[in-house]
Amino acid sequence: MRAPFPRLLLLGLCLAGPALPALALEPFVASYQAYNEGKLAGSATMKVADRDARQWQIDLKVKGTRGFARLAGLNIEQSTVFDTVGEDFRPLSQATVRHALFMGKKMVGTYDWNANTAQWQGDIKKNRRAPLPLQSGDMSALLMNLAVIRDAAPGRQLNYRVVDNGRVRDYQYVVATEPETIAVEDLSYSALRVSRANGGHDETIFWVADGVPTPVRILQRENGQDTIDLRLVEYQGVP
Repeated sequence: MRAPFPRLLLLGLCLAGPALPALALEPFVASYQAYNEGKLAGSATMKVADRDARQWQIDLKVKGTRGFARLAGLNIEQSTVFDTVGEDFRPLSQATVRHALFMGKKMVGTYDWNANTAQWQGDIKKNRRAPLPLQSGDMSALLMNLAVIRDAAPGRQLNYRVVDNGRVRDYQYVVATEPETIAVEDLSYSALRVSRANGGHDETIFWVADGVPTPVRILQRENGQDTIDLRLVEYQGVP
């Protein structure tokens, strides 16, 4: 598999444009540069692994440099074990570890698809520890990185229901009608912008390129300002 290729959260999927052929799910490791407010602040790794014949695992690790070590958003590890039902990515367990200067936090969740409930424990608020009802198509936030690759097509509208860390949230995204050029160091990518439509002051944007199983860029914005920004620099398949 080539590396690098040019190109960090379904119900009611609305098609407003032609569908693209879905990429087969394959193991890979992707390396990102991590920026904070436009400044290079660390690195990130996203990994998808085939655990056995029926289960997969996706991991995201973001690590800030020494000067940015205090930022929780730049010192975090997330993991979701999942299986596939049709084209859906179905979470089975989820873990989040936040590394802070004096005290870290860890939250672990289990998705029980027999009882159709999900529940979290660990360093989580009491009002988020109660079981939550699950619906077909529900995902963890981390699985959205794979879902936008699967679903993005020019002009398409995407709707995801995410059950993660003791909360249920609806995410609505709009895919641009035309690709744009994304530059990362000496590399240039042609990618579709996938923008959140219902985030208010909290916005996440993905950039997706044809044939690449991971977003080229993942940008978080608050009040119109760039915050955490992950930019793909390399990825490779895992045998």
